[in-house]
Amino acid sequence: MLNNRGRVSSETEEKVRKMAAELGYKPNSLGKALASRKKHYIIGVILCSEGNEFYNDMIRGIEQAEQDNTDYGINVLFRTMKGYDVDHQLRLMNELEGRINCLLITAINHHKIAQKINSLTESGIGVLTLNTDIENSKRVCHIGANVIESGRIACGLLGLLMRGKAQVAIATNSLKLLEHHQRIEGFLQAKEDKYPGFHIVEIFEAEDDDMIAYMRTKKLLAQKPGVDAFYIGGAALGICRAIEEAGCSDKITIISCDTNPTVVRLMNKGMIKAAICQQPWHQGYKAINMAVQYLVNGISKSEEYCIIDNQIKILENIDTLFSDQPLRL
Repeated sequence: MLNNRGRVSSETEEKVRKMAAELGYKPNSLGKALASRKKHYIIGVILCSEGNEFYNDMIRGIEQAEQDNTDYGINVLFRTMKGYDVDHQLRLMNELEGRINCLLITAINHHKIAQKINSLTESGIGVLTLNTDIENSKRVCHIGANVIESGRIACGLLGLLMRGKAQVAIATNSLKLLEHHQRIEGFLQAKEDKYPGFHIVEIFEAEDDDMIAYMRTKKLLAQKPGVDAFYIGGAALGICRAIEEAGCSDKITIISCDTNPTVVRLMNKGMIKAAICQQPWHQGYKAINMAVQYLVNGISKSEEYCIIDNQIKILENIDTLFSDQPLRL
């Protein structure tokens, strides 16, 4: 009855629940795991991961969590995409709809995606957003870093390195993701609060593409040679290559997001001074655990957000495993 499967009167049920609460009773997780073995849960995962190194660690975290939750009878069904095409993401959601019990998604922040999330929710498929959230949807939970804080940290680091005065360019992957908007919002907040000597020269999209990033950075540097600071949200190799070719490596201070292998090599080379890491492995691992919790126990309102800590990385505290590999655009 405590698992909502009993057939008793409401009066008896209320008495039993009151007694259980007084005794501190909690459902037995092992028992639930054993019960779950009789079921077969499929967790769908949709990631905008193709061509983006950031997601490699996240996928490893997801795969590890899948192995660690075998007692709950789960399997993960992956779908990946390149870029941020709304119709493509909708097709992937439709493809998975009849095959999954729960969905993890790096959701494009668009009303069509929100409507599809609401439709899945109403049909009994819980949706959890991973890494980037979405506005105006009935998603169950969000797992990700505090990206506004990440942007504020980046601005603070540049403020210290530039002594409060800089001509700053900001490169983000795509403004179709809420995460990228919020990261820039955090940077601008910190600028207004503490660094009036910062001037934002330009904000542009790199679109997860190093060649696009290279061309847009090259054009920017030609038109606005006074740029002396960069905040990079993606496609770091293309941006740094354009800066290097322009002979500005020693004139431009760069702060980046995350520590994928390319960023590590660029830090080792001395081009990127620091990075704010949002721990993608932990995001992926925690997301599967939250999905399992939703399927087995449900998720309360207090668990609507699962925030992963931001980490400040400099050359002295990064993994230099990839630092001796060549950089190629």
